[in-house]
Amino acid sequence: MQKINHEASAIAGVKRVMDRLGDDRGAATAEYAIATMAAVGLAGLLVGILRGDVVKSLLEGLITSAFHVGG
Repeated sequence: MQKINHEASAIAGVKRVMDRLGDDRGAATAEYAIATMAAVGLAGLLVGILRGDVVKSLLEGLITSAFHVGG
């Protein structure tokens, strides 16, 4: 009788742990938050690159050559 009670208690404990681990409420919200933060980081990186002198000179050269070819 004592052995059965220990097994039942162990099974109940495992079920409680599995119920807690299986609870994924809020997981989608966390995934959206992580994806949003990654997008913000990438946008910041792109803004930093596009504000750089190298990109400005490349764009100016491209626009200047386009005007020379067209006109």
